[in-house]
Amino acid sequence: MPELPEVETVCRQLNEVIAGAQIKEVRILDAKLGPAPEVEGRGVVSVARCGKSIGIKLDDNRTMRIHLRMTGRLFWQDDAESAYTPDYSRLTIISTAGRLDCLDPRRFATLRMEDEASVSALPPDPLEDFNATRLRKVAGSRKISVKSFLMDQRFISGIGNIYACEILHDAGIDPSEKVADLSSAQWRQIAKATTPILRKAIACRGTTVSDWRDLFGRPGEYQQFLKVYAREDSLCPRCHSKVKRVKQGGRGTYYCPSCQKGLKNIKRSKINNEAGKNIPHRRQKGINRAATTICRHDPGCRKNIDWSKAGTSGGERITRR
Repeated sequence: MPELPEVETVCRQLNEVIAGAQIKEVRILDAKLGPAPEVEGRGVVSVARCGKSIGIKLDDNRTMRIHLRMTGRLFWQDDAESAYTPDYSRLTIISTAGRLDCLDPRRFATLRMEDEASVSALPPDPLEDFNATRLRKVAGSRKISVKSFLMDQRFISGIGNIYACEILHDAGIDPSEKVADLSSAQWRQIAKATTPILRKAIACRGTTVSDWRDLFGRPGEYQQFLKVYAREDSLCPRCHSKVKRVKQGGRGTYYCPSCQKGLKNIKRSKINNEAGKNIPHRRQKGINRAATTICRHDPGCRKNIDWSKAGTSGGERITRR
C-alpha cells in the first residue's frame, strides 16, 4: 500500500503539472467508483496530501479526494488527447494540462467529493507538529502494540507497515511493546526517528518493493536504504544480528531481536546477568537441611552428589570450598 512518502511524492508531482489547469472531463471506467463528479470547467487550485489520500482542491472550495488503498497509483501524460489507456485504469481526468489516470489492479481505490464543512479533525501528521509529548498523549494507556499504534490512521496519519518497521528499528524499540509501557525517552526516540526517515523516503520518491511507481511511471529508490523491512535473515546494519520476521496483526513485521529488545527481555537479561552477585545462599527444597547448604549461583560452591543423603531423588549435597 502506498504510504505517506509515496502519496506525498505523487501530490508534489501532480501539483506541479496540474495546478492552475481547468478540468475538461472525468471518465469513470469502473462503476465500483460510483458516478463521475460534476467538475467539468472547474479550475485546479492545488494538490495536497491528507494522511494517505490525495486531495485535488478546486476553485469552488470542493476537493476531489482519491485514496489509492492497496495497489492504486496515478499516471500522468502531458498529451490530454492521448489515446493510450494504461492497463487497470479505473479513472481518467482530462484537463487543459494533460491526462491523469488512476491505475488499480485490485480495485480498492476510492474517489469522493468533499466540501470544506465535511473535513474533520485530523490526527498528528509526521511531517508537521510531531513530537513525543503529543504522541504519548494520543497513545494514553492503550494496551495495543507500538507498531499497531503507529499504523492506525485514527492516531497518526500516513504511516504504514514499511515505515513503521523502519522507524521502530531506528528507535531501538520492540514492535510488540505496548504503548502504555513506553517511557518518555522511548517516545522521544520514536519522534526523533520518524520525520527524518519519511523525509528521506520522499526525496527518494518512495519505496518500490513490488509495483509502486511515481506519477511518471518511475520506481522509488528508498528500498536501497531499508534496514529491516523485507530483509529477513539479512544482517542488521547496527549490530550484525540476523533480522527476523514475525506475523503481527496479520502483517509481516521485520525487526532486529538484538537491537530492539522489549521490556520483558531486558528485565530477563538483567536478572540473568545479576544472578549470583547479590542472591543469598538458599536451601533447596527436599534436602537434609541440617547437613546441606545449596547455592546455585555462587561459583565458590563445589557440588558433590550424594543420593543417599539427599531428601529426594535428584537432590544435590553441596559443600563450601
